[in-house]
Formats: sequence, C-alpha cells, structure tokens
Amino acid sequence: MTHLFFVLTVALYGCATVAYLACLARTSPILTRWATNLLAAGFAAHLLSTIHLANKMKYLPLTNMQESLSFFSLTIIGAFIFFERKYKVTTLGSFIVPLALMMLIASSSLHEQARQLSPVLQSNWFWFHALLAFCSYACFTIAAGVGVMYLIQRYFLKKKQFGALFQKLPSLETMDEISYRCLTFGFPLLTIAIISGSIWSEKAVGSYWVWDRKQTWSLVIWLIYAALLHGRLTIGWRGKRAAILSIIGFIVVLFTFLGMKHSITW
Repeated sequence: MTHLFFVLTVALYGCATVAYLACLARTSPILTRWATNLLAAGFAAHLLSTIHLANKMKYLPLTNMQESLSFFSLTIIGAFIFFERKYKVTTLGSFIVPLALMMLIASSSLHEQARQLSPVLQSNWFWFHALLAFCSYACFTIAAGVGVMYLIQRYFLKKKQFGALFQKLPSLETMDEISYRCLTFGFPLLTIAIISGSIWSEKAVGSYWVWDRKQTWSLVIWLIYAALLHGRLTIGWRGKRAAILSIIGFIVVLFTFLGMKHSITW
C-alpha cells in the first residue's frame, strides 16, 4: 500500500509540475485549477503514504536519507500550498514543485534497508526536533523560490522588459511580503528545533552541544536567518539584499541536509 501511494504521488507531482510550468507559458484559469488540484491530490497521496509507512514502522520515517528526502518533499509541498492559497501566487509553483518532485524521485532511487531503531532515536525529543527542523527548512525553501522570482522580476524592471513572464510574476511588494512571512514562520521553528535538539543531545550523549559538523552548520543556518531577520527589522533590509540572502541560506540548508552526517542520528 505504501508503494502504491508513493507511485501515485510521483505521478501526480509530475503532472502538477508540467501544469505549473505550462502556466508560465500560458495564463489560463482552467490550467491553474488543474495544477492546484493535481498538486493537492499528490500531497494527499504523499501524506497517506507517509502515514501508512509510519504506522507500519511504528515511528515517523525520518531515520535515513531516503525517508528524509521524501519527508522534506512533503513539507515543501505543504508549505507551498499554504502560501499559494494565501497569496494567490500560482507561478511560484513553477519554481517549487519541480524541486519537491526531484527530491521525491531522488528518495526513490535510494534503497536503504529498514533497521532496528537505535536507542538514541527512541526519544520524543528527537521526533520533535526533526519535525520542527523540516518545517523550518520548508519555509526557507519557499523563501528561496520567492527570492529567485524577485531577482528575475527586478531584472525585467531594470531592463524595462515587460514581456509575458513579467506579467505572470507577482509584484515585488508581494514577493517581499511572502519572503518575510516565510522568515517569521521558519526562524522560530528553527530556533525551537535547535533547542529541542540540544535537549535530545544531552539525554543521548550527556552534553547539550557536541560541536559535531551538523550541529555546527545548523548554527550557521540559524545565524544567517537571524542576520536576515535582524536586518529586516532594524535597518530595513528588503528587496534584492533579502532575496540574495534567502537564496544563500537555502543553499547552506541543502548543504547541511545532504552533505553532513550527524554523529548521533543517522
């Protein structure tokens, strides 16, 4: 059943990706409705797949890269659906949905064997920490996608190129507002995730902070987004500077997520 839901999810996300990309070429209420409905159906199938797998394993599937990539994809789509419906930014799907689809396909290419859950991971603090971290990363992914769109739209305005793509992208003000909302959601979630991770670390190895690579880079991520939030609130960092820093922050998130092994997790 889990595999069936997974295959259905990939198919629906694939169709939604095509529909969202088509929205960049042609403005059509019917096409937009198809894109959003396909994505919503894919998200439902993805959620059912994750729930079924969690029920079978008796824990949230976040203990290896295969499971984590799939869950990351799920949280990205969930965050995107929220912001799309709140701000009516269909074109954002052309930048976000393909990324989530690639993560899901990448997870399916990995074949990591199910294993006995280690005592270190049998802690509610771990699940709380991991869930909040993924939700914060999803918010930062949306902010990065908006940042890319902002830079494209700003380029068009600077060059006075008001073509079809320019007309389809949201206004700079709308994109800046979405980026700020992503930051105000994602940064507190990341902060609580780091605190809960420290508590989990203390219970697992007897120290709140062990300065391994993943903890260190998590702190780097926190500092980047703390600087961005501080800059926005105190000295008015907006526009191009905020967009670039959001993209840099997301690159560091991906580097930490894909390139770092945690000494007491996986």
